[in-house]
Amino acid sequence: MNRQRPGLVILDRDGVINEDSDDYIKSADEWLALPGSLDAIARLNHAGIPVAVATNQSGIGRGLYTIEALNEIHAKLVRALSRIGGHIEGIFFCPHLPDSGCECRKPAPGLLYQASRRFNVPLDGVPFVGDKRSDVLAAQSCGAQPMLVRTGKGMRTHNEFPDLHDLPWFDDLSEAVDFILIDGRSA
Repeated sequence: MNRQRPGLVILDRDGVINEDSDDYIKSADEWLALPGSLDAIARLNHAGIPVAVATNQSGIGRGLYTIEALNEIHAKLVRALSRIGGHIEGIFFCPHLPDSGCECRKPAPGLLYQASRRFNVPLDGVPFVGDKRSDVLAAQSCGAQPMLVRTGKGMRTHNEFPDLHDLPWFDDLSEAVDFILIDGRSA
């Protein structure tokens, strides 16, 4: 049975595209791509599927790094992708603290709605690949399809939240992209 390819794929950043840290990724020097993640994004690009990033960045609100440092991190991501023929269509981030009550911080779906509006793509069934429960809740609250990876905080999430075991789980972003691109593959 052929599935229709999505008009957009949204990715969490830390733990999905790059290594994560409990101490936050505060500079471009600390940003390290996970093995295979950039190639996976490029494969989506080559299949004609736009890719966006939706990421909580409360380190800005905590004063751990600046918007300029975040821009340098994202510039490093963009440069690394361009070297292999890939790109990100848009990066959406929330700089607020967890208790701020904003609509953009996951598990709220604000970042996903921003991507939907920017690319004029309804979120129904759009894959959102993350590694945390907050990613799942954001996706579910707006009709996107949550997919989880075991990289980053994924194994911790898997162990702490058995109610998420029925969702599609993948070893890494590359495996999730295989699922998105190849019809009939089961998670």
